[in-house]
Amino acid sequence: MRFITALAAICVCAPAFAQTPASVTPAATATPAAAKPVAAKPAPAKPAPANPAPAKSAHEAAPLSERIAIQSDLVWTGELNSIADGAWGERSTNAVKAFQRRKGNKDTGTLTTEERAALTEEAKTRQAEVGWRMVSDDNDTRLGIPAKLVPQRTKGKSGGHWQSAHGEIQIDVFRQPSPATIPAVLAVEKQNPGRKITYLVVKPDFFVISGTQGLKKFYTRAQAGNGEVRGFTLQYDQGTQGTMEPLIVAMSGAFAPFPSTTQASADAKRKVEYATGVIVNSSGVIVTDREATDACQVIVVTGLGHAELGNAERIADDKNAGLALLRVYGAKDLKPLEFGDAVKGDASVVGIPDPLVQGGSSEVRIVKVHVLPSGDSNTLEPAIAQGFAGSAAIDADGGFVGVVVQKPQVVAGPPTGGVSSSIVPADTIRKFLSAQKVASKTGRASIEFAKDSVVRVICVRK
Repeated sequence: MRFITALAAICVCAPAFAQTPASVTPAATATPAAAKPVAAKPAPAKPAPANPAPAKSAHEAAPLSERIAIQSDLVWTGELNSIADGAWGERSTNAVKAFQRRKGNKDTGTLTTEERAALTEEAKTRQAEVGWRMVSDDNDTRLGIPAKLVPQRTKGKSGGHWQSAHGEIQIDVFRQPSPATIPAVLAVEKQNPGRKITYLVVKPDFFVISGTQGLKKFYTRAQAGNGEVRGFTLQYDQGTQGTMEPLIVAMSGAFAPFPSTTQASADAKRKVEYATGVIVNSSGVIVTDREATDACQVIVVTGLGHAELGNAERIADDKNAGLALLRVYGAKDLKPLEFGDAVKGDASVVGIPDPLVQGGSSEVRIVKVHVLPSGDSNTLEPAIAQGFAGSAAIDADGGFVGVVVQKPQVVAGPPTGGVSSSIVPADTIRKFLSAQKVASKTGRASIEFAKDSVVRVICVRK
């Protein structure tokens, strides 16, 4: 079971050492009996060039949360048989290439903005098809469940039990209280009658075991913590293998046996971070994302084609809204964007992605997003790519309806340090500007006009 091997996510691979080249013995030189013309010796053959190292994916330098999100989506689309842990290597790059080839695109190993959106959309579709959701068991264990496949929930021996209508698929959560140990629990699992074990990985704090049990396949993952052992077992008919294999990867990665003690793995702030800003005043006032411009030693603003507008000063911020206000001094011919009304539906985001996302370019990109109304903000699907924080959101009526910001993501499962994207409405931005005594204009702003009013914001940190 090739995909099961990847699920351990802890396998220790032996380092690859360069082979020592064999020593070369110089050929013996014969002394001629008499002087004779000597034919020109052929030039020594050049050594064959070494195989070039595979091109690195730009995603290797992405924030941890983005790497995890891409890997998770690739798991759902079937290109990646590995835990989404953010460790980016050749396997993840090859998965990206496989996705690109399947879509008929060039397999660069780095997703474009459009490809990233397509990947997210396909992953969400796959999740919706099985009814994927995170649930809490009675003992505080968190796990992902394909609710449409296992709609029946009851109590098991030591945890929750889920199954399909006719029992083809069954999921059981178990808990062995203190003083349970990994070796002791594993010994019990091995003695389960009717099981034929085909794969086993054991570490001091967890184990994974899989194989067949009668006419079904099974997969068990257990982890130790706080003096006890918690885990889950999945059993499924072999005829459902095609559906279940990607699900096993997703379930294993989402499993959080001790969520109360799990620490969020948020990224440290990047040394150089790219965002987008929206010009709201001809005197050089720019509104952008607060987090993307936090703790900057220097903030540089550039326009289209890398034209530098100069250093910017952060003159105000709104922590609740997630906004920051910048001012560039001495810039000319700025085109402020006129404000529209409230967000009424789906929108187009106009911004300048991170150079890693678009191959070093500084082009303005437009991405259509789905807006989910949520209180004073509007959550976006899919989440925006790097560099789009601070972008302008334009609705179908041609109005500048808000600025896109990113906030720490409230995830249903193991914390990953991820972020969610939302639109700060135009009215909130007006109030923010008014409090700073900054005038703004009201009107109708088209996407084309917005292209001339967005700038790239570069934050350089110590």
